[in-house]
Amino acid sequence: MENILIIGAAGQIGSDLTIELRKRYGAANVFATDLKIASKEITKGGPFEVLDVLDDKRFIHFVIRHKITQIYNLAAVLSGNAEKLPLQAWNINMTALLNMLDLAKEVGIHKVFWPSSIAVFGPTTPIKNTPQLTVMEPSTVYGISKQAGERWCEYYHNRYGVDVRSIRYPGLISYKTEAGGGTTDYAVEIFYEAIKSKKYECFLKEDTTLPMMFMHDAIKATIDLMEADAAKLSVHSSYNVGGISFNPKELANEIKKHIPEFKITYKPDFRQAIAESWPQSIDDSIACKDWNLKNAYNLSSMTKIMLDEIAKKFNTV
Repeated sequence: MENILIIGAAGQIGSDLTIELRKRYGAANVFATDLKIASKEITKGGPFEVLDVLDDKRFIHFVIRHKITQIYNLAAVLSGNAEKLPLQAWNINMTALLNMLDLAKEVGIHKVFWPSSIAVFGPTTPIKNTPQLTVMEPSTVYGISKQAGERWCEYYHNRYGVDVRSIRYPGLISYKTEAGGGTTDYAVEIFYEAIKSKKYECFLKEDTTLPMMFMHDAIKATIDLMEADAAKLSVHSSYNVGGISFNPKELANEIKKHIPEFKITYKPDFRQAIAESWPQSIDDSIACKDWNLKNAYNLSSMTKIMLDEIAKKFNTV
């Protein structure tokens, strides 16, 4: 039986991932942790504990005490917030990863997961159909830490045989948790504001196209990769995953199909430069070949679900 540890279970990915893993592996076998208290759905649905992955001694003790066999380490300071506190973000993002990799090597964890991001790419990267192997010159501290992290993942795999798996997530869109300081977070904020006030001021220009992914698809991709046969995996840094590409204007127009009075205005901030350094679309053919990556949602189906679910949260339906 697998005993699974999720670090960052209160976050955007972690909250959805915890629930799905508990369905598959049993609630008692999925240990959710975070620096902050998670939602009641997480804390009441199975074991939860406040845990700081930077505290390596307590981290090691937790893993040994609970006989952990898999770790999903989602702890990170995201792109927008990382630019405000670059050294702190670097320390959190890198130390959390290295503590996990070294623990996996020493204790013999079966598999570990660590999320990378399209932030590893930079202004010199081909912006359309960005290939798996290409130029990477990230211009943000978040991207730099993710690129460095990918190199550490591959190093620990090649040098020590650690089975570490990773996805370069595009922007992630979820109704379970609100935005957390990322450059793609307009695509979450816009839905909440559409329901609450029927208007939204976007921090990116209307034609800023970025790859995005509905959280349902992201969680499925994450678990599919972790459950894939190790012998079939050809990438040990991080897999490209594309999702769907759109810009703020296209998303706003889709929302207007459901809320005709919705209005959007644009006031680009420092995140515009970050977005312009990232790809517009991603070639994820290697992930499709190696572990059968498939997406179920498009812009239309995602928009309907987001509006319906957020409306329920605000009791407007």
